[in-house]
Parts: sequence; structure tokens; C-alpha cells
Amino acid sequence: MTKYFTSAYQFGALGGVLSIISFYSLSFLYHDPTNLNLLFGYVLVPVAVFLSIKYFKDYANAGFLSFSEGMTVGFVTYTLLGVLSALGIWVILCLSPELFETIKESKLRVLLGNREAIVSQLGEKSFSATEENLNGMSPWDVALNDGLWKIVPGMFFSIIISIIFRKNPN
Repeated sequence: MTKYFTSAYQFGALGGVLSIISFYSLSFLYHDPTNLNLLFGYVLVPVAVFLSIKYFKDYANAGFLSFSEGMTVGFVTYTLLGVLSALGIWVILCLSPELFETIKESKLRVLLGNREAIVSQLGEKSFSATEENLNGMSPWDVALNDGLWKIVPGMFFSIIISIIFRKNPN
């Protein structure tokens, strides 16, 4: 069982650490690093999943890979990446409340700037609920959003990469 997880742990942990470093670095360059960090995650997640599945197939499984093995390795990789990213961002935001307030204000500005479009499409009640939720937002909400947006695409990429790399012994 550990052969499934060796490559997944390595690349999942590396991806999670890179995501935390990305968020922290972007916080010095932009007032709201969340959107760019999500974009970075859309590149990072498929690369981490690809590398972990490829490494598992080539070095731990004698060049063979079943779909379920690829999905298992991919699952551990993207889940670990997402969890580490969420925890790291949460710690950063807890240690830097001014960064969190800046992110919150930025998101409120975007919401208020799009008020007319949102009200016309979804109604005043929906806009008010969204505004209330943004006002009650916590650092954990920002971190959880980032982690989830690394896990959800990870599942999709694991399916595709597992199918591409699938090679069963005859």
C-alpha cells in the first residue's frame, strides 16, 4: 500500500508548499493574491498529479498502471496539495490580519462594482445575502476556497492522466 503513496506524498507536499509560497509572494505584489494564486493552482495541480502518476508508474510499479492505481495516486496528491495549501494560507491570514482585511475589502469592492448586473440577474435578495456573507467572511473561508479549488480540478485531471497513462500487463 505504501508504494501507492510514496510518489503522491512527495508531489502533493511539494505542490502544497509551492502554493503557500505563491500566495505569500503574491501578497507582496498584489493587494488581493487570491485570484492569481488560484490561477497558479490551475497550472500547479495538473503538473503535480501528472508527475506523481508518472513517477508511480515508472519507478514504483514496473511501468504498469491501472486506472484505479492512477486515481488513487492522483487523489492523494491533489488532496494533500489542497489541504496543505488551505492550512498554509489560513496561517498566513491569521498572522497577517491586515492582508485579510485588504482581501475582504477587495472582494467587497468587486461585488459593489457589479451590483447592477447581479441584481438584474439574481435579484436584490441574492445580492444582499452575498454582501452579508462577504462581511462575515473569515480567514478560514478564504483558505478553504483556495483548497477546494485545488481539489476539484485535481479530480478531473487525475481521471484524464490515469486514462492516458493506463498500461496493464498482458
